[in-house]
Amino acid sequence: MEDAQRYLSETFEQSMAAKSEFFKTHAELLIKGARLIGDAVNAGGKILICGNGGSAADSQHMAAEMVGRMLMERRPLPAIALTTDTSILTAVANDYSYDDIFKKQVEALGRRGDVLIAISTSGNSKNILSAVEVAKRVGASVIGLTGGTGGKLKELADVSLNVTLGKNASRIQETHIFAVHSLVDLTDRFFWKNT
Repeated sequence: MEDAQRYLSETFEQSMAAKSEFFKTHAELLIKGARLIGDAVNAGGKILICGNGGSAADSQHMAAEMVGRMLMERRPLPAIALTTDTSILTAVANDYSYDDIFKKQVEALGRRGDVLIAISTSGNSKNILSAVEVAKRVGASVIGLTGGTGGKLKELADVSLNVTLGKNASRIQETHIFAVHSLVDLTDRFFWKNT
């Protein structure tokens, strides 16, 4: 029991340290990302969001906060989680490659002025990087949520939100949820014209 208590205490401290460091180094970038989202939506653009595994759940979570509401009442924001359509995901993975499951959707839906929010704890997920390349090609902006060194996504993103102290995917994703909630809340309060 003592070992379990010690382990739990250590993971809690790691989680808090990762969040604290992220906030110190990324507060301005969170504001920049929210402004990017607000500007896109104000100009008639949309938000596309993708990730794998827990990051897929984060993608859906973010889209739900935008289409529904988070902390304040407002019109729905145009956000699509590219992780939810099983027919598209399985058809593309089967007929092409798993690396193409998000790329094909960005090719179909992405336009100049949109924002792609790409979530990858390593920053090196091939299907995420393929989607980012297409987004850049069509003129969409990219917000990258990564961890550790940030991988290739850190360099490709217009706004890079990298959890440097994340020692594993769990600690990184705990901070990503703070980033997701911050992006939506800041957009709602400061950067989106709710008309």
